[in-house]
Amino acid sequence: MKKTRGKIISFNLSHSHGLALYAITRGRRVGFDVELVRPNLENTKIAQRFFSPREVAAINALPTHVHQEAFFKCWTRKEAYIKARGEGLSINLDKIELIIDPAETAVILKSNGNQEEASLWSLKEVLPGPGYIAALATEGHDWPPAYWQWQA
Repeated sequence: MKKTRGKIISFNLSHSHGLALYAITRGRRVGFDVELVRPNLENTKIAQRFFSPREVAAINALPTHVHQEAFFKCWTRKEAYIKARGEGLSINLDKIELIIDPAETAVILKSNGNQEEASLWSLKEVLPGPGYIAALATEGHDWPPAYWQWQA
C-alpha cells in the first residue's frame, strides 16, 4: 500500500497595541506581522541598524512624508518573512532585501544574498485598520488569500 502524506496546517499570529492577526494555511509556511505606526519611533536609526544599505538609501531617496510608511512596510514584510521561515531573528534583517517604495508591490529581492530562495516566497500587504501596517508572507505565489474580521 502506498503511503500518502497529508498537507501540514501552519499558522502564525502577530499582535500590536490591541490588534491581533492570525494566518492559517495548508501545505505552505506562513508568517504575519502587524505594527502600530508610532510617529515618535526613531525609524532612521533602526533602519540603519537592521536594514541593508540599499534599503536605507531607498528610504532616504523617498519624499520625507513617506519615510515612516516605507520604514514600517519594510519592517513588517521582513518580520513576516522570517516568521514564515521559522528561524526568528537568527536571520539578520539586513541580509533580506526588499523593494522599499510603498507604492510598489512587495517583493523579496534577496535572502542571505540568494535571489532563488527569495523568489520562492510571496508577500502581501494587509490593511488591518487605521494606524496599522501589516504584511503576510507565504511560500509560493499561487494562493488566493481570504480575510475574515472578528470584533469582541
